[in-house]
Amino acid sequence: MNAHIPIAWLQLTNAKGRLFAAAAGVTLTVAFSLVQLAFQDALYSSVTLLYSHLKADLVMISPRYQCIVSTENFPERRLYQALSVEDVASVSPLYMGMMPWKNPASRQPRQVFVIGFRPTPDVFDFASVNEQLDTLAQPTNIAFDEGSRPEFGPVAELFRTRGAVRTELAHRQVDVVTLFRVGANFANDGNIITSDTNFFRLSFRKPGAADIGLIRLKPGAKAGAVRDRIAAVMPKDVVVLTRQGLLDRERAFFGSSLPVGFFFSTSVLVGLIVGAVIVYQILYSDVSEHLPEYATMKAIGYKGRDLFGVVLRQGLILSILGFPPGVLLSLLVYRIARAATVLPIQMTWPEVVAVYLLTVVMCALAATLALQKLRQADPVDVF
Repeated sequence: MNAHIPIAWLQLTNAKGRLFAAAAGVTLTVAFSLVQLAFQDALYSSVTLLYSHLKADLVMISPRYQCIVSTENFPERRLYQALSVEDVASVSPLYMGMMPWKNPASRQPRQVFVIGFRPTPDVFDFASVNEQLDTLAQPTNIAFDEGSRPEFGPVAELFRTRGAVRTELAHRQVDVVTLFRVGANFANDGNIITSDTNFFRLSFRKPGAADIGLIRLKPGAKAGAVRDRIAAVMPKDVVVLTRQGLLDRERAFFGSSLPVGFFFSTSVLVGLIVGAVIVYQILYSDVSEHLPEYATMKAIGYKGRDLFGVVLRQGLILSILGFPPGVLLSLLVYRIARAATVLPIQMTWPEVVAVYLLTVVMCALAATLALQKLRQADPVDVF
C-alpha cells in the first residue's frame, strides 16, 4: 500500500503542465474561499464595532429599528421610566444620523455618521473622548474617527501637527478637538461623536426622541432578569435587549436581511464547485491517459480499492500542493483590501482549518468522480 503514494506522485509529475494547472486551480480556490470568508467576517465584525465601545448592560430601541444606519427613534421618556425598575443604575440616550461632511483639504463633500451623546464618562470607552468631555460639551466641537476612510481627508494628520482642525459638518463650522478609532464598515465610511446639544443644532432635530438608549445596571445585577422586568412595565413602542442581544441582532440583519451576507456564503460554495471541476478534469484526463497501465495493475492483482487509493492520493497531493500558495495569495489580497477599504480584514485559524478541510473534501470528491473512468480499465483490453 505504501507504493501508492509514489505511484500517485509519479502519475502527477509525468505531465508537469497538467500538475501545475491543477495546483493553480486549487490555489485560486483556496485564496478565493479565504478572501470571501474574511470579507464576511469583516462585515459582521465591522458593523458592531461602534456598539462594542458602548458602556451598557442593556439597550432600548424602537420595534422598527433595523440596523445602525436605519434606526427609528422612540420616546426618550421610556428610557427614564426604566430608572424606576430595580437594579437600574443609570441611563443615557444616543442620537444618530448621517450628515454631510466637507473634506478639510479638498473641500469635497461626503456623508458621515454622527453620534450625539450627553457628555458623561459612562457612555463610551474611548479614553480620548472621555478626557475631552468638557471640551466636547462646547458648541461646534466634535471628535473624529481616525479609522474613517481617506476620502474624509487627512484629519488625523492635520490634528496631530496643527491641533484642532476646522471644517464643515451639516453646512456648519465645526472643530475636531480629539480623535478616536472605530473604523469604516459596510454600513458607513466614517464616524463622528459630538454632544447632544451640538447634534440637535446640526441635525435640526428636537429633543425628546432617542435612537438608542443605554441602560447600566447596579453591580451584581443579572442583565436578563432586569431586561424582563423593564420589558414587563414598558409599552409596546420600545424593545429592550441585552448588549450582546443588540450585537447579535445587528449581525443577523446584515447576514440574512441583506443580499451581501448571502453573496459571501454562496461565493465560497461556488468557488469550491469550480475548484472541484478543475481537479476532476485534471484527474479524469490523467486516468484516461493511463488507462492501459491501470488495466495492467488490475491484471497483476491490484483490487479496485487499491486503484481508487492511487487516484484519491493524487487528489490529496493536489490539495497539499495548492493550499500553501493559496494562503499566501489570500494574505496579499487581505493587505490590498485593507488599504483600499479600511475594513478589519484578517485571517483566522478556524477559517484556515475549515478551508483546508473543504479543500480536501473537494479534491476527494473530484477523485471519486474521476474513478468512474477507472472502472473502464479492463485487463482484457490490454492482453
